[in-house]
Amino acid sequence: MEPIITVRGLKKSYGDKVVLKDINLDIYPGKIIGYIGPNGAGKSTTVKILTGIIQDYEGQVMVSGKNLRDNILDVKSKVGYIPELAELYDLLTPREYLSFIGKLYHLHDDIIEERSRKMLESFGLSDNIDQRMDSFSKGMKQKVLITSGLLHNPTIVIMDEPLSGLDANAVILVKELLQALKQEGKTIFYCSHMMDVVEKVSDRIVLINNGSIIADGTIDELRQNNADTLEQIFSRLTSSGNQVQRADDLAAAMNDRVS
Repeated sequence: MEPIITVRGLKKSYGDKVVLKDINLDIYPGKIIGYIGPNGAGKSTTVKILTGIIQDYEGQVMVSGKNLRDNILDVKSKVGYIPELAELYDLLTPREYLSFIGKLYHLHDDIIEERSRKMLESFGLSDNIDQRMDSFSKGMKQKVLITSGLLHNPTIVIMDEPLSGLDANAVILVKELLQALKQEGKTIFYCSHMMDVVEKVSDRIVLINNGSIIADGTIDELRQNNADTLEQIFSRLTSSGNQVQRADDLAAAMNDRVS
């Protein structure tokens, strides 16, 4: 099987700050890839390159056998992007916003209407479809955002903290949705700090730190013993000190008095 995404020698700098250092990845169709790392590790930069938002980088990115640089619009038509923070046009209603997004992907009005209605109904937003989104909670906006990223039925779904602001039932729904998309043969590139979710849903986990991949494999391959959780693996590979001691130091700092 050929990879649906191939990354070779990917590098990105902002001035003197190197954000990505020679990233190499092969991502295969129908798999859920958990892409994790500390803040500032290079996750969001990787995502923005894969989605075509950042185009000035070194190295090569191939998507469905096509060079990303030379086929930006074609690649974007195959990719669904769900960011953690996005500026919704919140003076619009979900129906109006999704109609706008659907037209960007050249979807027919009937398809936009049908998919929007069914997806928002699944998220429990049927009664809010014609309500302006400036009154929505963060979780409600996130549900609309997830819907907009999947509206054009992409073959590759890139999610950056998609569970942000969602309630427990919605989190369960999205986890089940990931499995359903996988069963349809879609490829999921999933970035999150929620280690328990990443561990449960991912076929493969890629851990990035300081711009370099430091671990890549299934959860069983990354474990040093059968008791290791992904959270423990993450801490062991990325933490600069004893987390328990650091937590104790933080708590003690609140009680310090200046003499």
